[in-house]
Amino acid sequence: MLRLSGVALCRGTRLLVEKADLSVHPGEKLGLIGANGCGKSSLLALILGELQPDAGELRLSPGLTLSHVAQETPAVDRPAIDHVMDGDGELRAAQRALARAEARGDGHRQAEWHGRLEAMGGYTARTRAARLMHGLGFRPEQDQVPVSTLSGGWRMRLNLARALMCRCDLLLLDEPTNHLDLDAVLWLEDWLRAYRGALILISHDRDFLDRTVEHVIHMAHGRLRRYAGNYSAFERQRAARLAGQQAAYRRQQREVRHIQGFVTRFRAKATKARQAQSRLKALERMERIAPAHVDSPFHFEFRAPERLPEPLLCLEGVAAGYGDTPVVRGVGLTLSPGQRIGLLGRNGAGKSTLIRLLAGELPLLAGRCEPARGLEIGYFAQHQLEQLDPRASPLEHLQGLDGRATEQSLRDHLGGFGFRGERAETSVAPFSGGEKARLVLALLVYRKPNLLLLDEPTNHLDLEMRHALTVALQGFEGAMVLVSHDRHLLATASDELLLVHDGAVSPFEGDLEAYSAWLARSREAAGAEGGPKGQPVASRKARRREQAERRRRLQPLRSEAERLDAEVARLSARQAALEARLGESELYDESRREELRSVLAERGQLARALREAEEAWLRVCEALEAAEQETAVDTAPGATGLPQA
Repeated sequence: MLRLSGVALCRGTRLLVEKADLSVHPGEKLGLIGANGCGKSSLLALILGELQPDAGELRLSPGLTLSHVAQETPAVDRPAIDHVMDGDGELRAAQRALARAEARGDGHRQAEWHGRLEAMGGYTARTRAARLMHGLGFRPEQDQVPVSTLSGGWRMRLNLARALMCRCDLLLLDEPTNHLDLDAVLWLEDWLRAYRGALILISHDRDFLDRTVEHVIHMAHGRLRRYAGNYSAFERQRAARLAGQQAAYRRQQREVRHIQGFVTRFRAKATKARQAQSRLKALERMERIAPAHVDSPFHFEFRAPERLPEPLLCLEGVAAGYGDTPVVRGVGLTLSPGQRIGLLGRNGAGKSTLIRLLAGELPLLAGRCEPARGLEIGYFAQHQLEQLDPRASPLEHLQGLDGRATEQSLRDHLGGFGFRGERAETSVAPFSGGEKARLVLALLVYRKPNLLLLDEPTNHLDLEMRHALTVALQGFEGAMVLVSHDRHLLATASDELLLVHDGAVSPFEGDLEAYSAWLARSREAAGAEGGPKGQPVASRKARRREQAERRRRLQPLRSEAERLDAEVARLSARQAALEARLGESELYDESRREELRSVLAERGQLARALREAEEAWLRVCEALEAAEQETAVDTAPGATGLPQA
């Protein structure tokens, strides 16, 4: 369905790829990986026809349908769900054709287009669009919000839903997880695994690649090299190839010994807790994959903090939020040197709010926060990328932190983050998102923090830089609090997990697999009863009474859902009868022309009535589901990991 033969591609005077050969067959799922700036996005642009090859040939099968995520979203007042439905071009074309036939009164063409819409699932398209939106984190009430009211991150999610809406032969995705939280990443992972078309996926999330692709295309040094299997298989094959090179082999052994030291040190402290065992397995995996990254340009370590007071920071009964509205309440947390905390929770639950509170960017609404004397916070968040001085170079940024340091020592530090030679003297303005993120990390590391607050630090970072960050975090002596949708980083960097849920912050005793299972079961167990572990009996009884009252209030919604379900069934039966009648050849005799028009008109009215009934049923079901979610007892899993359905 797609073939590159001897392709060369340049951007300006820079040669991105040469003599590239690649074939993509129906149903294949390929992961396209490589360092930031190597030309992966340009290769997708070539496939989309936005760029032309400088040499060689690109062939696409006739009639091939492509889908990709648009980078820009017009600020229109169109409802969000309609914007998503626009992604199905075939559906919209059929709807326009039907409207033209109705305007002309052409009954025969109306019947034809109604049949085509039925065959392509056009009458359930809105339901399909709503499911895509909800899977990517939109709430049911956001279906009708104007696109112009959404922030940039939510518009990118909307564009992703629109791309998934298209019933395409080949889906092109360029870093689709960058604007998603962990819950949405897990949902997208399941969706792509069930997707039957061909896929070319650019991603720097190794776990996401492992679970979604069957082949890896590595783009490096202007060439494409294909590897069979998922990302882990690629690392094994590449490590074996690099081990044959003597210089690389010596460096490989140093890297392995470096990680073995961390594994050994952690093993001595490990308990039988699931999270500890999970991290031990992740560190052992790091030992195996290290050889695949021996030629990485990124190597750095966190500098030893000047002081390590005990504890570093204490929160007691803290509430924080925006304005007078708390997002998290009753937070009690003590951070000590050596603690490594990963934060879990649904989008909007308050993970970033908690991080901003710890960083001092949000005021307390209640409670007490006591920082230690000598506390030095290293805070990484995406908004800090835009706070860099666009006119200053990486070297000048670092000189602003330490004017007494020698230029060579500053250059040595920047070199570990990929800023070497002239690149260290280049102004930040033209830097990519990945380069800006690396510079912010370089500045953070140089400050010698004793408390690290990392809010999605891997966005825009390629696989090599993510690996270097993961290794560096193993040697960090202070405390760390991490929010990330990168499961590999969470598993290898965190010793304990906290769940931010329903305004509370509580320990999560399970590992990331347990969290994924909990997310799935919590959706199914919306009506489950029972209070949190350890809740007093009287409190649990009061809560059960409250739930019973809420369920009573839900009865009107359930009754309305049943009524609409019966109405949909009645209209569907009537529609089937009309379809059978339209299948009778005698109906198309000239003498029965008026009768045919009447049947077609009734069919059109019936289709609209059925569509409206289905949409009303969907709205009621979504409202019922949302209300049941509120009624359900949401409990952070304990040692067993999951609430019971």
